Amino acid sequence: MIVRLAHPVALLLFLLPILYWLLLRSRAQSVVQYSDTRLMAGLPVTWRVRFCRLPDILRAIAWVLLVIALARPQSGRTQEVIRGQGIDIVLAIDISESMNTQDFAGLNRLDAAKAVIKDFIAARDFDRIGLVVFARQAFHQSPPTLDYRVLNELLDEIQLASRIGVEQGTAIGLGLASAANMLRDTQAPSRVVILLTDGAHNAEGISPVDAALSLATLGIRVYTIGVGGTEPVAVAVSPDGGTQYVENGLDEATLMRVAEIANGRYFRANELDDLRAVYDQINILEKSDIERQTFVNWQDHMVWILLPVGLLLLVLERLLRYSVFQIFP
Repeated sequence: MIVRLAHPVALLLFLLPILYWLLLRSRAQSVVQYSDTRLMAGLPVTWRVRFCRLPDILRAIAWVLLVIALARPQSGRTQEVIRGQGIDIVLAIDISESMNTQDFAGLNRLDAAKAVIKDFIAARDFDRIGLVVFARQAFHQSPPTLDYRVLNELLDEIQLASRIGVEQGTAIGLGLASAANMLRDTQAPSRVVILLTDGAHNAEGISPVDAALSLATLGIRVYTIGVGGTEPVAVAVSPDGGTQYVENGLDEATLMRVAEIANGRYFRANELDDLRAVYDQINILEKSDIERQTFVNWQDHMVWILLPVGLLLLVLERLLRYSVFQIFP
């Protein structure tokens, strides 16, 4: 809720009594002079004397109420009208063992990807985002959703294939096909798959190129992101420090071909800053067709109470001043 004064300039009227008082003070002259005020010390103090300032107090209160009424205090509630529709995005993430390589500013490739993807999700407002992970098989983690809190929780739970008992391998084709299944029946004006991997397709099933052809037929655009190098990498696969070389270097040619077929783009990220820049660029390329309009419904408060009360106090002040508290020269 928003609070405001419709006519704040009316508050300047508070200065008028001060100016009036200063003017009277500069012109004040004694009409009757007493040589010694001690002559009046023994006179009784009546209730009229005690409350002689009551009309002045009533006038001051009335003035405050009337000025505030003229300023018109209001409260308003904002209402946002959304026109248009967001896009549907599926994030396909490689969880094969090579993603455990710690060459992204002290993070392994999977943790670095998860951190950057969180920033990507935070930058979207009205887009439904789904999540797919793949190693030798592909798994749906979340259908396209606007509940980004749940999406981030599911993203945190993603682990390497070896830690969840999934057979080693990199099925890029299955990852793309699983993402396509999430998007094939949606009615969004734009549907996008963002696939991130550090390997080459080495599993049975649909090939990446065939999957890309299917996505292009469905009108789904594919962005591919390659992380790491093209050579086999050494990864730790056990708590005791055991090391295994994974023969699964990055296949840039296939990723480029997939992006070309599906009307997308291929990006390469060798370090954490590169990866952030890639998702920032995709954020710019994929803009939602959303128009926001904000309206504020203003409502006056207390004006119809302050105004009559202030006028009533002024009338009462006049009556008291010229009756009970009347002063004779």
